[in-house]
Amino acid sequence: MTSQFKFDSGTIVLDGGFGTTLEQAFRLDISDSPLWSAIAIIDYSDIVIQTHLAFLRAGADIISTSTYQCSYSTFERAGYSYIEARKIMSESVELASQARRVFYEEQLRNGDPIRDIRIALSLGPFGASLQLAQEFNGFYPPPFGPKAYSQVENCNTFGNDGAGEEESIRSLTQFHFERLLIVFENEAAWNEIDCIAFETVPLTREIKAVRRAMGLLNNRITAVASTSGPGISIAKPWWISMVFPDGKYPEMTQDGNSKMVASDVIGAAIEKPSAMYPSPSALGINCTPVEYLQILVSQFEENLESQSIALGFKPWLVLYPNGGDVYDPITRSWVDCGSQSNSAEQWAKALTGTSHTLSNTWAGVILGGCCRTTPTHIEALRRIIHC
Repeated sequence: MTSQFKFDSGTIVLDGGFGTTLEQAFRLDISDSPLWSAIAIIDYSDIVIQTHLAFLRAGADIISTSTYQCSYSTFERAGYSYIEARKIMSESVELASQARRVFYEEQLRNGDPIRDIRIALSLGPFGASLQLAQEFNGFYPPPFGPKAYSQVENCNTFGNDGAGEEESIRSLTQFHFERLLIVFENEAAWNEIDCIAFETVPLTREIKAVRRAMGLLNNRITAVASTSGPGISIAKPWWISMVFPDGKYPEMTQDGNSKMVASDVIGAAIEKPSAMYPSPSALGINCTPVEYLQILVSQFEENLESQSIALGFKPWLVLYPNGGDVYDPITRSWVDCGSQSNSAEQWAKALTGTSHTLSNTWAGVILGGCCRTTPTHIEALRRIIHC
């Protein structure tokens, strides 16, 4: 069961870096919280709405909830209970929905064409829940990975240890399924979201775990529908977006000597689709410098074309690169690599230049920004797309 995206256009605009916009534009000091952008749901709900509105006014067709780092473990580290975690995560969906309603009202008052705004439930990888965020490296502690992060020596692959990898997939599946259930079991929140975004996934076994978690969710949806009637619980389109910090996938090859290339990753996302392992509605690349996208997309397409018959449909492509700076998990801060000297216009031109060369492999493309991209970047992006 894979629900497909339905858009009126073949190019859709996603929002930009929500957490970094809270920090840069609204001057919120949130980097020390395990919850990062989600802490604003609790303390600055009005600013969360204003941030969503800033991206909508800039031209975003899809806005993402501020739930990227939400999990039971991050809420526990931040001092919140199980019940509070569920309430806060659902509140994030409501804040995005409020922003959408306000924006619709603005369009009506101004006589503007009404845009069909979608809300994406943002879910980061397991690495984003760790005390030293590891979504860019994939150094996960057992049973999620072979070894926790160390300042001396690290690894993110099990090599030939098949049992260890399978245990990791089971643990990661449970992690992602628990978070999905938080929103699914709140009927109001589930009805407000339009799609699900699994973001910045750094490991192929976590891609498999996400697919398995969605399979479990689909089973739950079917069970609820059978007792409550059709239409009560509806499956949502979803995407898996991967990160390539230096143009390579963070996961090492089995011999541990080199990082994977993009074509190595596609199989984990789409191979052998089944009820237990559904394939995503879209594949993505996020929080990666824009200059790497062209070659990465080409590698995606090369592998995807050979498996498209088994997939049974054309997926969408989601591209939302970062602003070019590098995240330091030790200091929990962004290191300026000179990218800020590049204008939003230059960034947007580079991104749209990538999408203009896409093959017919894709049903369409969703373009936006990740960390260190602002409403100004999204405004430039929409202007170029719709010029």
